Amino acid sequence: MKRASNTEQPSARDKRKLRWVESFLEMASVERGASENTVSSYRRDLNNFAEYADARRMRPEDAGSDLIRGYMKTLSSRGMASSTAARHLSTIRQFFKFLYSEGHRKDDPALAIDSPKIGKALPKYLSEEDVEKLLLATHQFEGVEGVRLVVFLEILYATGLRVSELVSLPLSAVAGDGRMLIVRGKGGKERMVPLSEPAIEALSNYRDVRDHFLPNQRQHIASSFLFPSRSKEGHLTRARFAQLLKEVAIVAGVETKRVSPHVLRHSFASHMLAHGADLRTLQQMLGHSDISTTQIYTHVLDERLKALVEQHPLANQ
Repeated sequence: MKRASNTEQPSARDKRKLRWVESFLEMASVERGASENTVSSYRRDLNNFAEYADARRMRPEDAGSDLIRGYMKTLSSRGMASSTAARHLSTIRQFFKFLYSEGHRKDDPALAIDSPKIGKALPKYLSEEDVEKLLLATHQFEGVEGVRLVVFLEILYATGLRVSELVSLPLSAVAGDGRMLIVRGKGGKERMVPLSEPAIEALSNYRDVRDHFLPNQRQHIASSFLFPSRSKEGHLTRARFAQLLKEVAIVAGVETKRVSPHVLRHSFASHMLAHGADLRTLQQMLGHSDISTTQIYTHVLDERLKALVEQHPLANQ
């Protein structure tokens, strides 16, 4: 039997064979509100694990600790990065937790598996000077495309939104007088984030030209998005936004390999902390469910504390 590619939707026969995997994916999508990208990632990880189990004449849902441990060793022997292997294990753990909660299994074999050791990598971010170069560069693009570029970068740097949150903002996300955004993040959780004065002005200018980006069919799904486009999603895609950001980086004279939507999110967070924001406030603005995720930025606090100590009147005596 020809196997389905990991990136493709499984055939009906594969679905029957992997019915517990499909049940888990349906639960993640419907009950947890996992995004399409997250579900696709789960599917790839579990299909890989299922192939490993199948080669040993076992269904994935019947695997024991030894098989899971062997799978993780195989990933390591292939040279897979520890962070990627850890993501695979996280998916497997969620899968077996689901099987246990559904009563399909009386045990959870994934509990006995240790996570790969991952070094704590500091988030990559731009200096305030480089961000300022990017913001200034957007004003060199003419016409309505330039107006949209300005609002993209002003909002992203003012709020630290995930790029998926930014491009899929509905028109209704602009609250009240346009000084706040209502953002629906991971798991469908909503949060309100304030806009900076430049972002408010840029948004106002953009809304005057937004209709230019609407498809010809006014009833198209795109009409409900703040940043409509002719894509099948109805809004500007993440890939297209990343391309536009690279174009801005070229004009700004900032190395394109150092610039990405997520780097701008890291830059927002790092600069906020450097200017006195606290972790709890930052956690709420970034949409982190756990403050431990926000704590990756504490290196900025360490640097600020060091600078404050060095400025102490007795420091140089």
